[in-house]
Amino acid sequence: MPKPPQFLSGSEIRKKFLDFYIQQEHKWLPSASLVPEDPTVLLTIAGMLPFKPIFLGQRSPEFPRATTSQKCIRTNDIENVGRTARHHTFFEMLGNFSFGDYFKEQAIAWAWELSTEVFGLSPENLVVSVFQDDDEAFAIWRDQIGIPPHRIQRMGEEDNFWTSGPTGPCGPCSEIYYDFHPEKGDDSIDLEDDTRFIEFYNLVFMQYNQDAEGNRTPLQNKNIDTGLGLERMAQILQQVPNNYETDLILPIIKTAGEIAGIDYSKSDEKTKVSLKVIGDHIRAVVHMITDGITASNTGRGYILRRLIRRVVRHGRLIGIQGEFTGKVAQSAISLSESAYPSVREREAVIIAELQREESRFLKTLERGEKLLAEIIEKVKQAGETQINGRDAFTLYDTYGFPLELTQEIAEEEGLTVDVPGYEAAMKE
Repeated sequence: MPKPPQFLSGSEIRKKFLDFYIQQEHKWLPSASLVPEDPTVLLTIAGMLPFKPIFLGQRSPEFPRATTSQKCIRTNDIENVGRTARHHTFFEMLGNFSFGDYFKEQAIAWAWELSTEVFGLSPENLVVSVFQDDDEAFAIWRDQIGIPPHRIQRMGEEDNFWTSGPTGPCGPCSEIYYDFHPEKGDDSIDLEDDTRFIEFYNLVFMQYNQDAEGNRTPLQNKNIDTGLGLERMAQILQQVPNNYETDLILPIIKTAGEIAGIDYSKSDEKTKVSLKVIGDHIRAVVHMITDGITASNTGRGYILRRLIRRVVRHGRLIGIQGEFTGKVAQSAISLSESAYPSVREREAVIIAELQREESRFLKTLERGEKLLAEIIEKVKQAGETQINGRDAFTLYDTYGFPLELTQEIAEEEGLTVDVPGYEAAMKE
């Protein structure tokens, strides 16, 4: 059996990653804002986004190599937050980048050295994947790194060809997975089994540009874009069952639990989900407000509003009465300020924005929850499984109750919402 890895805090992991690549002559750059320069995306979703103009040849790089710890927000998996071990809205992506300098061979060698020597992961616990047609990457892993061929998985485009969106820079990728149960053997490795494997480091060989028709043409330079998930590496090195129980998030969860008078470790699964949602979302909103986003009904402002509302509602679900988001935000600020001093500098703005949104939404909740409970009861008594679209619209129009909140509460009760009916009522 391989020996367990050495415990490292989230801050130590971040520092060791950046220091390693600085030693390899990479220029350290601070995290870019969550509000991207790129007009095609609402929020910074990946470490490569600030470098997109360089990859496309629209801007000349000031240095051939860079390394960053980038704040990112993704909301496409929001319903999985708190329910799986590693879905988040806010996360940190540690990255090393090459702008036409080194390529596959060097990127793979450094990724392996970092994983096994700097972070001390046993090679017995590591499995890698490559794009199905990437014989070059397969050969580097097998012949130069010494990975047994059966622990190099060839995977299709969905898993191992990275795109930054419908258009833009893209390329095949190679991923490193941690195997929590190597004792199960190598006969039937299934990297989709997230009870056994976690993907923690993605090496993208950024060499194409994809147009709106899906055509790919070679970029001017062959580039490297990598991402190592800080929260995922923390889960591995701290040997906890999920990202939420790492030192990056658990103190926030404990703060919310103290306000509610409950102990996370002794809570049932439903309560744990609510605490995890609060822990995840409060990190997101603290950094969004720090970067100048304010709650509104459109664009990134609406994403912020929706996340704050979800925090408030999950607080209610675990028995918190009255306003509490400011206190939980204090915990997130304390955890983040050493790496991101601006969160402390913007503390007053963060607390004011949270209090304003929370007090407004609590009034909406109190009015709308009572009516929605009556609607749900009526639907169940009739033996139906769907809330009428007009009822959902009345909740919104009269009480300001957003559709996605009605859908979320309905789903918890095993019901759906008639969205076409809602949209039709909206147009009347």
